[in-house]
Amino acid sequence: MQDILISFFIFCIASSQLLGIVYSKTTFDVVKFGAVGDGQTDDSEAFVKAWKALCGAAAAGDDVPTLTIPGRKTFLLQPSEFEGPCKSKSVHVQVSGNLMAPKTPDAWKVCPPYSWLSFRNVDNLILDGSGKIDGQGSAWWSKALQFHRCDHLRLSGLTHINSPRSHIGIGTSNDVDISHLTIIAPDESPNTDGINVANSTYVYIHDSKIGTGDDCIALGTGSSNVRIAKIACGPGHGISVGSLEDGAYAAVENVYVRDCSFNGTQNGARIKTWPGGSGYARNITFENITLTATKNPIIIDQQYCNGAHDCAKQSKAVLVSNVRFTGFRGTCGNEEAIKLDCNRISGCQNIELVKINITSTVPSKKVYASCNNAKGNSGSTVPTVSCLKYPTRPFI
Repeated sequence: MQDILISFFIFCIASSQLLGIVYSKTTFDVVKFGAVGDGQTDDSEAFVKAWKALCGAAAAGDDVPTLTIPGRKTFLLQPSEFEGPCKSKSVHVQVSGNLMAPKTPDAWKVCPPYSWLSFRNVDNLILDGSGKIDGQGSAWWSKALQFHRCDHLRLSGLTHINSPRSHIGIGTSNDVDISHLTIIAPDESPNTDGINVANSTYVYIHDSKIGTGDDCIALGTGSSNVRIAKIACGPGHGISVGSLEDGAYAAVENVYVRDCSFNGTQNGARIKTWPGGSGYARNITFENITLTATKNPIIIDQQYCNGAHDCAKQSKAVLVSNVRFTGFRGTCGNEEAIKLDCNRISGCQNIELVKINITSTVPSKKVYASCNNAKGNSGSTVPTVSCLKYPTRPFI
């Protein structure tokens, strides 16, 4: 597992060095295609025209065609899909202004879509800038910004607000770098995940601030070789592997989360699988985590049920194995700081807790760990985890 993480770390450093300022000789300005940017005029048609020009441009040499969305303007967009493949090896969308959805469904000109803004089949897409993406909180789409089959995606710099559900979805994409984002949703807003990843590999999410009413980052089935670093999460439900599906096959592996903070969140590091499923969640590490009044800092819930379903006890479960929590420090808002609740048949295998120091937000209170059907090791951990073995030699 360690060799896999080291190799992935080297890969991510190499990928991140490719990021930087993009200069282009081939530039398309949405205003020149008829976009007004007054926040009231529907600019969707102008954006579609500009995208077609961008995607159809055949740049010479290393030139990257760029679509510019100028600052100090707000562009009102209907649900729109930007389709590839494009002629150029790479295309760049630079968002300096604000993109805003219609506020009410009666202002729409199309039927309710799965997502508001969607990029599909666009390899080597660079989407960045200092602008804002405002979903206006409409409940008709499940994701404000969706990327599907966008290999080598680079997403950075933007602010995402007012999504009705998930802010950003990454699906069936490989080699994705997401950085320096600000994602904002109220604590009480339901299902407003920050970033959802599914069926994607070699994904690096880093250096971002995410505050939502649900998971800051959620990794669904098909996620592998995912690295998450320097995420400030709060409010929200933490960084989650899962939930992995009810009664279905699921697979997540090679996940490395480090140098993240959870401030006032409902959860911290969480793995959640529905009862009755199959498959695996394995080779997962959470390392160097800072907690501030986190209600549930460490959770493995192999029998997850969100209360909206009648979840009967099942003998089958997604196998959870080779999971390491190390270097956790800070305060817990509940008395139960660590919860390992695993299936009685398959259990959780090779679980390791190392160098954990979690205390209560109330100085006089003690915190505790609960543990069902988990096997593994624990060392230098407060609170102690009774069902895990204390090693005969010190952890490194």
